[in-house]
Amino acid sequence: MRQMAADQSRERISIGDLFDTMGDRAISALMLIFALPNAFPTPPGTSAVLGAPLVFLAAQLTFGLKPWLPKVIANRSMRREDFETIVGRIHRWLAWAERMLKPRLAIFAEPPAEYLAGAACLLLSIVLLLPVPLGNILPAITISVFAFGILGRDGLFALIGFVMTAVSLVVAGGVIYGLVKAAIYLVVQWFA
Repeated sequence: MRQMAADQSRERISIGDLFDTMGDRAISALMLIFALPNAFPTPPGTSAVLGAPLVFLAAQLTFGLKPWLPKVIANRSMRREDFETIVGRIHRWLAWAERMLKPRLAIFAEPPAEYLAGAACLLLSIVLLLPVPLGNILPAITISVFAFGILGRDGLFALIGFVMTAVSLVVAGGVIYGLVKAAIYLVVQWFA
C-alpha cells in the first residue's frame, strides 16, 4: 500500500487497484481497509458507506468464493494524495499488527474456521450498517481483528475475533433493545 501511495505516476487509486495488488489476500486486506476507519468515531453515514463493501466481502469469505468485486465498487477511487494520508494514518497500526502476527493455531485461521470467521464478519458488517450512535466501533474493531488473523494466518487473532464477536453482538443487541424500548415508551406516553 505504501508503494501505491508513493507512486507519483498515479493520479487516483481505485479499490480495484488495491484488489489487484493484494492478490489472494485481497478479501481480508480490503475488509481491514474498510473496517479500520470505523473503529474510530466518524461523521454520521460513514459506516454505511464503508460497511456496504464489507457485507459483500464478508459474504465471499463466508462461502469461500474467489475474490471478486462488482465494477461499481471496484471503480470507486480517491486521489493518490488522500490515499497517501490514509496509509500514513493507519501505517502505525499495521506495523504494530505485523509485529504481533505470526503463524500459529492455524486451524482457526484457515478453512473451515475461516468460513466461520466470514460469517461472523458478515453479521458484524450488517450491525455496522445500522444507524446506532457509536455502534460501529466495536464491530469494526472485531472485523479488523479477524482480518489481521486471516492475513497473517494467526489463529490466536481469529480466536480473539470470535470472542469479540460475542461481546459485540451482546453490546449491539443491548443498545438496539434499549433504543426500541425507549421508542415504545415515547409512543405510549405520546398517546396516553
